[in-house]
Amino acid sequence: MGYRIAVAGATGNVGREMLNILAEREFPADEVVALASRKSLGQECGYGERTLKTRDLDTFDFTGFDIALFAIGSGPTKTYAPRAAAQGCVVIDNSSLYRYDPDVPLIVPEVNPDAVMGYAKKNIIANPNCSTAQMVVALKPLHDRARIRRVVVSTYQSVSGAGKEAMDELWNQTKGMYVPGQEVEPAKFQKQIAFNVIPQIDVFMEDGSTKEEWKMSAETKKILDPKIGVHATCVRVPVFVGHSEAINVEFEDELDEDEAREILREAPGVLVVDKREPGGYVTPVECVGDYATYVSRIRTDPTQDNTLSFWCVSDNLRKGAALNAVQIAELLGRRVLKKG
Repeated sequence: MGYRIAVAGATGNVGREMLNILAEREFPADEVVALASRKSLGQECGYGERTLKTRDLDTFDFTGFDIALFAIGSGPTKTYAPRAAAQGCVVIDNSSLYRYDPDVPLIVPEVNPDAVMGYAKKNIIANPNCSTAQMVVALKPLHDRARIRRVVVSTYQSVSGAGKEAMDELWNQTKGMYVPGQEVEPAKFQKQIAFNVIPQIDVFMEDGSTKEEWKMSAETKKILDPKIGVHATCVRVPVFVGHSEAINVEFEDELDEDEAREILREAPGVLVVDKREPGGYVTPVECVGDYATYVSRIRTDPTQDNTLSFWCVSDNLRKGAALNAVQIAELLGRRVLKKG
């Protein structure tokens, strides 16, 4: 007997990817239901070779369903996640609402799979921020070997991380640059995103950092190790899908670049593409549709002892969101529910 799965927010970027990945990975589901708000009621969503029509999230009864994958944002999640959890369905939530709740595990399966056992406190599991997820997949095996002291990361985050409206704005604004009279003013972003980069993701905080930058620090500490210091600069770039990160890591113990490269080659979820020649690295356009977190340009930082730098790229709609949620569901199935 397989699982009964609900996907809330099935018409959005992440929800559609969740359905795609459930089908691609042949998740053992007897029933999959696509849920959306009433304004999207009846819209069709692909699930493998099947087409699902969305049902009304507001009136849906989660009783008898095993797992609900939520991709609806923090506001609606606050209403519907506790309801689903109370009806006996384990919620895997992609919003930021529960990430910092001590009673809710925040999980990247390659990094902290044992944390899944904490789901029972609220029947909810949190999915991390997209930029955090790919970074900790790469950091985990290095931390196990040499203990990370400090991480300085600059992100180059695609517009899909801000939703469909953000993708549309980049598309229309780019076209408008070439057609007089069809210019598009910034709406989703603070400044022009076409042919530009914007050093702000989310709101500013009192210390001058943005909330996205704070998230990367707080989530890395919760998932990987509370002793790790993280200093992030998060930047939105005119790329449709795929987040990139330039990561500088200081270790407590000595770790040379050759050993780091071999460790990462063996690490789950990581693919190393690191040739010291033109094009011998991965860019975001090349990672779209893939499951892996790609690591390139591994090298020693000569300005600081026990420090390495590397380039990290991943499909943010997949490992940064939908894939990680499905992997959590698979982990929950193996460790706890044991069906299918």
